[in-house]
Amino acid sequence: MPKPHTPTSSGAFSRRRALRVTIPAIVGIGALALSGCSAGADTSGGDDGDFSGQELTVLMIASHEGASKWLAEEFEKETGAKINPVIVPYDEIGSKLALDQQSGANTIDVAAPWYVSLGDLASDGAIQDLTDWVDSDKDIDTADFIPAIDQPYSFVGDQRYGLPFDGDTHVLFYNTDILARNGISEPPTTWDEYLQDVTTITANESANGVYGAAVFGQKSPLILGASFANRLAGFGGEFLDADGKPTINSPEAVAAAQALVDVNDVALPTPAETDFGAGNSAWFAGKVGFIENWTDLGVRSQDPESGSEVVDKWGVTTLPVGGDNSTPRASLVAGFSWVIAANTQKTELSKAFIKWAASSKVNAALLTALPPTGIDPNRESSLNDATYGEEFPSIQEVNRTTLNGALAWPTGKHATELAQVLTDDLAKLLAGEGGTAQETLDGVQAKWEKILAD
Repeated sequence: MPKPHTPTSSGAFSRRRALRVTIPAIVGIGALALSGCSAGADTSGGDDGDFSGQELTVLMIASHEGASKWLAEEFEKETGAKINPVIVPYDEIGSKLALDQQSGANTIDVAAPWYVSLGDLASDGAIQDLTDWVDSDKDIDTADFIPAIDQPYSFVGDQRYGLPFDGDTHVLFYNTDILARNGISEPPTTWDEYLQDVTTITANESANGVYGAAVFGQKSPLILGASFANRLAGFGGEFLDADGKPTINSPEAVAAAQALVDVNDVALPTPAETDFGAGNSAWFAGKVGFIENWTDLGVRSQDPESGSEVVDKWGVTTLPVGGDNSTPRASLVAGFSWVIAANTQKTELSKAFIKWAASSKVNAALLTALPPTGIDPNRESSLNDATYGEEFPSIQEVNRTTLNGALAWPTGKHATELAQVLTDDLAKLLAGEGGTAQETLDGVQAKWEKILAD
């Protein structure tokens, strides 16, 4: 198929980013113990935006620690309220919030969990229904949220339980020097081309510790599951059909799983142990030709203070396509949503915080802040922000191209179980223990049907 327009490489970006300071120096905020920080009745007032003397405990994941510091400093400037971040591993945030609320500890006021967990958190009574409040507050401007993000990141059925925070879609980054050394003039547009390019680079340079790609394969829905979802989106597949029935063993899904199997042997060793840390380290060290990653990787790649050795040596493009699909499409990999804990005694302050933290102004600022915050677009206006476009035009272009109609994971009750079942069986497939791709996904289909029948 003909090559579509490829976004420009990072060399066109302004070098002044390495020197520019966009926010004041921030005093480090350590992860606090889950103690009674939320005790005390909700304070009335705050109508004028002044919450001086009040404190809010906010549960966030480790990769959002930079964002938590930015948010804490800026919110205190605007409102006088102190934010106390509690930082946990990304795969523990949902269970931490649920346990905190169900145990009666009630130490958490606000959290930013993986959007896939909203249905289970709502079913467990761990988060508040925000529907009436959001509908009545037009200043939140929900019409500005990117539609493909707002629905899965916010709703359980017809009820809104969250506001989008981190857009978190994957794109394909490539090392321009490595591609040039291997005679690859353009990044791949199909998964077949991708496999060919990865194979070429690994064959030519693995003896020197350089590989065609870092493929996230560690057994976690947010890691291996993300790699599968990228390919499922590329082949035009879906997790569920329009009636909510599983379609995880469709021809498109089988092709996506097989594409993962095919690249396994020529990727950075060993994919089953490659998580964000290992994959990103190889990328920043200039040791891999390709990596599927969140768009904020470009901000860090262009920032020498982040330890990047690929400044001005990278480009970004849409995820490849495959099969009969010819339209690039994002997958909503590990997005995160703002929620309010069910038993907080600080509901009004919590509302003020998540309204502000989910605003276009804040989202746009987080996209380009230094140090990098790890945040991706969630609003149309921030996606089109002038500063974002000036400093990272290729990332902005890729996001504009692929976010409409992006592939979302299931988000209802049992969604986290569905994601884990799929990930466990994909791990067995890649380890050579799950039979063929078709057999593996036939098994997942049967398990999903049983789970959803409950």
